[in-house]
Amino acid sequence: MRGFVAPTDPSWFQFLRERSEIDEVNFWRPKPDTFRAIGKGEVFFFKLRAPKNAIGGFGLYSAFAPLPVWRAWDVFGAPTLDRLRERLGSNTRDKVAMELDRLIGCIAVTQPVFFTPDEWVRVPDDFAPSIMRGKTYDLTHGEGLRIWTECLERAAHSHPLTEWTTEAIELRRTGKPQLITPRLGQSSFRLAVLDAYDGACAVTNEHSLPVLEAAHIRPWGQGGRHELPNGLPLRRDIHRLFDLGFVTVKPDLRFAVSPALRDAYANGKAYYALDGHTIATPNVLNAQPSRELLEWHGDVVFRT
Repeated sequence: MRGFVAPTDPSWFQFLRERSEIDEVNFWRPKPDTFRAIGKGEVFFFKLRAPKNAIGGFGLYSAFAPLPVWRAWDVFGAPTLDRLRERLGSNTRDKVAMELDRLIGCIAVTQPVFFTPDEWVRVPDDFAPSIMRGKTYDLTHGEGLRIWTECLERAAHSHPLTEWTTEAIELRRTGKPQLITPRLGQSSFRLAVLDAYDGACAVTNEHSLPVLEAAHIRPWGQGGRHELPNGLPLRRDIHRLFDLGFVTVKPDLRFAVSPALRDAYANGKAYYALDGHTIATPNVLNAQPSRELLEWHGDVVFRT
């Protein structure tokens, strides 16, 4: 099991730490290049830049995606869009604020734990000041094991335990560190759903990112989970109709439009033209929509 120690802007870290309700953060990079330093379920450490020069917290890596600036703000949130652009611009050599359509790299870290200054962990002894992008460590020995153990100790003694820290602490007591399946948050759920369907609406094959959304088949508030089998990428208007029960996807993956749409609005021709079409699905079986959840939507939400 590995961990990645990532240099982090102290002011951004402080902003995130003050958001007590947060269960997922976006560690952004000015360039949209891929992130392969660790895999999903491995540990992401927040190393505060000088003069702080300490590990201020950690979380589980759950997803990576290259996104335009406006979409990164839309998915993950920030104080304001202008502040996000300012922070991104301050981390580029040209110091120019990012254009809204410019792609940046977004690393989703789920269920983060943020330490107070008196809990900060000493950085690895071999983490050189010249390291700008971060460094990967083996968490089973040496400095990797030390920072992993110390972070877990801080989490156990001073913070409400999350699902993954509870599991990690127990695994650490009984043996070597092991991968932990990260629970997707709302943001990484949206990234994962769009990625699984190659950034296209499952019904219309629309690829225009500004109008695409990740729909829950069974809403979170009604017992649904942020999991791929509970997600469908839908064009914004179809997503709205899906949530309101005017359209659904049947367990056999055929799109269906309720007669209630015509009754209520005396229109809907564009949607009735899609009635009976089979939706697109991912090739990966565990990413495909759950037939059971589709049946639930048809029975509970769809207006027959």
